[in-house]
Amino acid sequence: MQTHIVPVGFDYDRMIAPLIRDQFDVDRVILLEGTVGSEANVEYSRNIARKLEQDFKNLLGAETVREKLTDVYDYDAAFERAFDLINAELDRDDAGDRDDADDSPPDEREVWVNLCSMPRPVSFAFATAAHSIMVERQADRDRIHTYYTAPEKYLETELAEELRATRDLLRELRDGDALAGEETADRVGDRLGTTTDLLEEFDERGTTIGAKRIGDSHVIELPVASFQNVKPFEELVLFTLGEHGEFESVSELAKTLADELNEEYTDSFRSKVIYNVDRLGPGGKGYIEREEHGKSYRTSLSRIGQLWVRAHAGEERDIA
Repeated sequence: MQTHIVPVGFDYDRMIAPLIRDQFDVDRVILLEGTVGSEANVEYSRNIARKLEQDFKNLLGAETVREKLTDVYDYDAAFERAFDLINAELDRDDAGDRDDADDSPPDEREVWVNLCSMPRPVSFAFATAAHSIMVERQADRDRIHTYYTAPEKYLETELAEELRATRDLLRELRDGDALAGEETADRVGDRLGTTTDLLEEFDERGTTIGAKRIGDSHVIELPVASFQNVKPFEELVLFTLGEHGEFESVSELAKTLADELNEEYTDSFRSKVIYNVDRLGPGGKGYIEREEHGKSYRTSLSRIGQLWVRAHAGEERDIA
């Protein structure tokens, strides 16, 4: 059984065509629609989602749900959403869909994440979240898949060629005797000017223009997930850093941990915390940043560490 998580952008074929052509056994689809951007872009994406919802049901017989993705440029929120969705689908109980007389063990559900469409922050966030879950759930790593499909052709260049042909036709009409009336001539002149300007921008800049400011920057950092799982005591270190923000020294962090665990703060306990912070630091799993500050090291979560804490918020801490 397969769940396909499909962030919807401006593509249709790449969302569904490969699944039909390769005869995937799709029984559930989650379509994620972005709600940020120009009104025309949002509406266009919404129309694509409606068509996909209908065709996934009719052509593949899949249960299909549509959900909103509030901000397609919020990497952290997209990572958290992906982390929750993938885990939920892996743990999904399909017993209610089975025949009561069928006592065979249920098929394990696979989760496939389509990375073809949506803005890059969403695609990278979903890919990184899938990778992180593979690391945490080693027994389930074969049930998690991310995939990409290349288009057979891009329409931008064909649209540009059609605009060129339209521009040439408008020029002929403007310069010839075929126009009837000054009003028609003005309309043709306006369309010719708009088409010419658009083509000049396309030839100079390609399919996009400018760099959009998102928050206080024009750059969205895309952190890389760790290749190693997090052990129980390391989890406590990360949650404590997430709760307090940063510590002026590892000793200060160790004292806080000792208080939370109702343990005596000893050299041995402090050494244990230092060892785990080192394992989580830049030379290890990369979840912690350490900045030299006098004779101490200011300790805080890295970007991927913040995402880990955010994705695991609310989980029980089992520090055995």
